[in-house]
Amino acid sequence: MTVVRIGIVAGELSGDYLGAGLMRELRRIYPDVQFEGIGGERMVAETMDSFYPMETLSVMGLAEVVRHLPTLLRIRRHLVRRFCANPPDAFIGIDAPDFNLGLEHRLKQCGIPTVHYVSPTVWAWRQGRVKIIRRAVDRMLSIFPFETDFLLRHGIPTTFVGHPLADSIAMQPDQTAARHCLGITSREPTVIALLPGSRMSEVTRLGPVFLATAQWLVRHHHRLEFIIPCATAAIQSLLHTQIQTQAAGLNIRLFFGQSTDCLAAADAVLLASGTATLETLLHKRPMVVAYKVAPVSAWLAKRLIRTDYIAMPNLIAKRPLVSEFVQHQARPDLLGPAILRLLTEPAHTAELRQAFTTIHQQLRCNANHQAAQAVAKLLATKYEVKG
Repeated sequence: MTVVRIGIVAGELSGDYLGAGLMRELRRIYPDVQFEGIGGERMVAETMDSFYPMETLSVMGLAEVVRHLPTLLRIRRHLVRRFCANPPDAFIGIDAPDFNLGLEHRLKQCGIPTVHYVSPTVWAWRQGRVKIIRRAVDRMLSIFPFETDFLLRHGIPTTFVGHPLADSIAMQPDQTAARHCLGITSREPTVIALLPGSRMSEVTRLGPVFLATAQWLVRHHHRLEFIIPCATAAIQSLLHTQIQTQAAGLNIRLFFGQSTDCLAAADAVLLASGTATLETLLHKRPMVVAYKVAPVSAWLAKRLIRTDYIAMPNLIAKRPLVSEFVQHQARPDLLGPAILRLLTEPAHTAELRQAFTTIHQQLRCNANHQAAQAVAKLLATKYEVKG
């Protein structure tokens, strides 16, 4: 076989993590493999040629997407022209379905085998997209078992690979070691991790709410310390400003990155809905989930979403394991008591940890290896057809 070239596009931090792991495993199979497309720091570190900064694609919500739509369409047209003019052996779109599915459809029409890693939430809303997926995707790589069943029922070739985070996070994270890494001693107060999001728009909306919730908590519980991991320098700067203007008197420490240590060190977590809820589950930390988007995005989602939950632990368990508060319910007088319950009801938190452990075991499947093997099988089929 000649040197394998793979096009690959990830649109946010979680996709960068998934892509880097998949790339490492593919290199074990194809030592001289070449990757090109769009990725973040982790993927670039795996010798990927990234044509654009990944942050260019990191927009969410109807209002935000509309504002950036001309740029997104221009980038997608460029990728189509480039890949169709010089076809890679396969293309892998990682999450970002609104961007990647359209790209995959065009590339598949050019004869390029396509893989989509992380199923779009068609089981929750916009189920008509299953038709688009069937036209665009040769192989779906699913990270959750409940979505695999849905996709197979709708005739979409799907492989359940599990989740890389379930492989990398210990079944029993070491809280003492994590606190030591953050400079927190066992004699210090109860620790609450605040994760208002990995996007500027999320932190702009939820940062002030989370800080107000922290103020509520210190009035109802003694000796609290708050820690906040920051995904980017820009988010760290924004949070620093929010703290200075709204919560200067609170015991809050910001960390650049270190989300894994912050979660492992925490006694409870208040966080935005998203990938971090899964990471919190895998760390077996009791949590409260909140989310706010632009009003027009919320209006649209309310009419389209066909699931009762937004938090991944609840979606996986198919029951309300963790408390979640959306839009106008994401306010301190509701979030505060929900966090306080996690600190004062040990039987409840023990039940949560047991449920989280069961889910962790279900998702621990050596995902990077499974995903790479699925891509390799698709490539083998391509070369068999050529032969």
